[in-house]
Amino acid sequence: MPERLILNAAKPLIVQVRKEHYRLQGMQLINIASDRFPPVFGIGSHFAFAQLSFGLNIGYSMRRLPPLRALEAFIRVARLGSSKAAAAELALSAPALSRRIKSLEDHIGKPLFERRNQSMVLNEDGQTLLEAVAPALETIGEAVDQMTVSGGDMRLHLGVLPLFGATRLLPRLPELKKLYPKLHIDVDTSAHAVNMLGDAVDAAIIISDDVDPHLYAVKLDSNKVYAIASAELTKGPNAVKHPEDLKNHNILIHSNMNRAFDQWKEVVGLPDLQPAGIDHLDSGPLMLEAAAQGLGIAIMHGGHFSDANDPRLVRLFDHEVDSPYSYWFVCRKRDMKNRAVRIFHDWVVKAGL
Repeated sequence: MPERLILNAAKPLIVQVRKEHYRLQGMQLINIASDRFPPVFGIGSHFAFAQLSFGLNIGYSMRRLPPLRALEAFIRVARLGSSKAAAAELALSAPALSRRIKSLEDHIGKPLFERRNQSMVLNEDGQTLLEAVAPALETIGEAVDQMTVSGGDMRLHLGVLPLFGATRLLPRLPELKKLYPKLHIDVDTSAHAVNMLGDAVDAAIIISDDVDPHLYAVKLDSNKVYAIASAELTKGPNAVKHPEDLKNHNILIHSNMNRAFDQWKEVVGLPDLQPAGIDHLDSGPLMLEAAAQGLGIAIMHGGHFSDANDPRLVRLFDHEVDSPYSYWFVCRKRDMKNRAVRIFHDWVVKAGL
């Protein structure tokens, strides 16, 4: 820290001690109430100021703060609403995460969550703490990011769903790299990216039927809902030929896109259709592979089908069904001032990913 800044920070303390003399490890701090911070017989200004601030009882004391990792765990659980999801995001075991939350609650002296089976919901005290500390930690993170930029490099922490990343983003990413070779992108494939904005990610590409109006959001596409199945299901005496035939088959639905099947049934004229069974998967690639293996008929976006270009799969029927879900670019409104976020946003929109 420049000595001028040390002097400015020390002045309030200097005024308090009023020309008193203290002995510190055998060395005397002389006339420390003057308007300048004097040399200290072989002891650097940083060391002297640190000892003055923290080692002497002169009417000033720093509050004991909880561990930063405990606060990070608290914010992640608060935003995700699940200790299991938060532990996965932080690469922690469930007991390790619980210990961090417990240490914070012990530090404060009161519980911050209501435990409900698999979920953790903020209580009133927890909500108050979240609103107080989250912006402060975001500011710290932004300051650290600015300090770690070197040589003009830029870094973007991006949340992307695996299927979009594999089929639409990565194949086009070399184009962006040629335009901005100093832009580095860290990718997080969590399904909870929208809850991590301002925390673990700067921006995200999500699939949703609705976006929080408090976020900056740009709709990237519109989709059709397809019934996608193994080509083998279209052959033989029990071949699937009509939508009503799905009553004899298992249906695969994405965990975060339950409305897609309801929309599909409505458009094809079978709103009360009950299939033999329904399996929920939280991964587009896994849904396609499960369909290719004959484990069920996937109700998902036509773009996923065409992007996969898998000869084992076929589209069933010719109905045009508009999906209630779209891909969106999202970030906090304030983060559009971040140059890396702005560059990626402009490229994604222009490239038409």
